[in-house]
Amino acid sequence: MATKIRLQRHGRKDYAFYPIVIADSRAPRDGKFIERIGSYNPNTNPATITLNFERALYWVNCGAQPTDTVRNILSNEGVLLMKHLQGGVKKGAFDEAEAQRRFDAWKSKKTAAVAAFKSKLADEKASDAKKRLEDEQAKNKAKAEEVAKKKAEIAAAAAEAEAAANAEEAPAEEAAAESAE
Repeated sequence: MATKIRLQRHGRKDYAFYPIVIADSRAPRDGKFIERIGSYNPNTNPATITLNFERALYWVNCGAQPTDTVRNILSNEGVLLMKHLQGGVKKGAFDEAEAQRRFDAWKSKKTAAVAAFKSKLADEKASDAKKRLEDEQAKNKAKAEEVAKKKAEIAAAAAEAEAAANAEEAPAEEAAAESAE
């Protein structure tokens, strides 16, 4: 029986996630499978991958053929590297301890790179939010200045109208006072 390591599509329209399964190559994409070894969610940034490393390595060593996308996932998780290192141990190029040391060094580098990428994304998000806040504050300040300017113009116009009304009343009062004398 030819086995494949492939993705099954689950989820809703425009929001799919994919269980990683071992299935017979003749079975339908979302049909019967032998074993589920993980999942892949491309909707997060970076994509979320959960994988049972030991079972994936077992199936790769048994000859299960991964699809292109699953091959990339297995490569990023280190399954294919471990298979390669185990091949070196079988040939006698180095021992099991050396293979594990090389794998651990690779894994720590990979983890550091992912952590740096996540922190970079968080920093960009924070700086973007800060920039948007500053822009909004600048716009609000400009609007407040415009409102204050309009209120000052209205107050000045009202003061002029009051002064004009007082000026008209003053000669009328003087004329009334003179005629009363």
